[in-house]
Amino acid sequence: MQQRIIEFTNLLRKSGIRVSVAEGIDAFKALDELSIDDREIFRDALRASMVKRGDEINTFDELFDLYWSGFYDNLRESFGNLDEQMGDMGLDLESLLAQMAEMMEGMGGDLDLGELAKAMLTQDLAALENMIREAAEQAGTDRIENMLQVGFFSRRTNEQLDLEGAGGQLEELAERLAEMGMGSDEIEGVRQMIQKLLENMRRSVKNFVERELQTRNHDYMEKFRKEMLQEKSFYHLTEDEITRMREVVNRLAQRIKNVLSVRKKRIKRGKLDLHQTLRRNMARGGIPFEVIYKHRRKDRPKLVILCDVSSSVANVSRFMLQFMYGLQEAFTKIRSYVFVSDLGEVTDTFKDGDVNSAIEKALDGGDVINVYTRSNFGQAFHDFWKNHLASIDNKTTVIVLGDARNNYNDPRAWCLRDIHNKAKNVVWLNPESPSAWGFGDSVMDRYAPYCDRVEECRNLRQLSKVVDELML
Repeated sequence: MQQRIIEFTNLLRKSGIRVSVAEGIDAFKALDELSIDDREIFRDALRASMVKRGDEINTFDELFDLYWSGFYDNLRESFGNLDEQMGDMGLDLESLLAQMAEMMEGMGGDLDLGELAKAMLTQDLAALENMIREAAEQAGTDRIENMLQVGFFSRRTNEQLDLEGAGGQLEELAERLAEMGMGSDEIEGVRQMIQKLLENMRRSVKNFVERELQTRNHDYMEKFRKEMLQEKSFYHLTEDEITRMREVVNRLAQRIKNVLSVRKKRIKRGKLDLHQTLRRNMARGGIPFEVIYKHRRKDRPKLVILCDVSSSVANVSRFMLQFMYGLQEAFTKIRSYVFVSDLGEVTDTFKDGDVNSAIEKALDGGDVINVYTRSNFGQAFHDFWKNHLASIDNKTTVIVLGDARNNYNDPRAWCLRDIHNKAKNVVWLNPESPSAWGFGDSVMDRYAPYCDRVEECRNLRQLSKVVDELML
């Protein structure tokens, strides 16, 4: 057990969790006092001994589940539906196995099945787990580093198991049963069962190798998943990915805030004024004993966000608002509006509560606007022009997020023109591909002349790039 804890400690360190030798010893001492039979107590004891920061808990829990959770459950999932698989082919697995067992008794010592073939035939999952673990160790799966190696190490593990040899032994068994008089339909059923057992075995081996990759290279896999999330279109995110995306959004916002903080310090200190430094030090022979800095004040901009929250762009709006509110310190003031047809301000909603709850309230409820109507950008821009144009000045950046699908209504582009004339700049982020702009009911071509920038924004990488550039 101590050896396994040492190996688990090394995995934590490899994944970025700093565990000292003293903390490892604390884990040993804790387990001397507690029962390791209770999984929850065991996990809590290791976590309390080894984890020091709250943001490391998720990584610890994932590695704990990967390393300490038995592979047995995965095997049971792979082999447990064999009865159902055979039933779909019109075969009764229980009666087929009973008939095979009865005929195999008559073979006596003539039956030559290896340990793997026997374990597969009897679905001895405990034996299969041990065989897969031993074969994987001999195949060197502890050296796996990336997804491209999963197929290679799966094949090597199957070779160490001699899975093809076990399949051949089972096929030979089917032939022997046919010679002993088993019916042709039953023989076909046996062969179908053998094929399913081999498929389940290959699936289990691949699953084990993937678990090894997750365990051995957790840090790499997390980085890979985050990069994939940043490239994935907002339109195609699953609920689980939306939850994980929020963490990535917060980290990106924090990264940009850190850049702004460094930039702010540089502005406060000033930039070296070489001309004035040389003039001031003329009396000292030009030796710069006294260094002069230029100080140029850079005011933080104001920000107005107009978000289309119709069902077609709801996910994009969700992350845009969350991203912007993660950057509040970068702006003097943020005012946010949502619309489908009517326009509603949600600035106070976001100030008074958690941003995620506020977004859900704005998107799912009917308290702010009617979200179940059809999109009408012209109506929304006219509402803003009539009621909120006074909030725009030459320090205001206006960001419009929407697909510009106007359902053939009047676009009222002149409203956006007047907003553009008053604002510092207008940026439009469109989640559709530029090839779709201006076609069908899209009026993006009518609005584009009154925007300083029009950008495609369908994933987090594009959103991050645009916001980062706005901070320059």
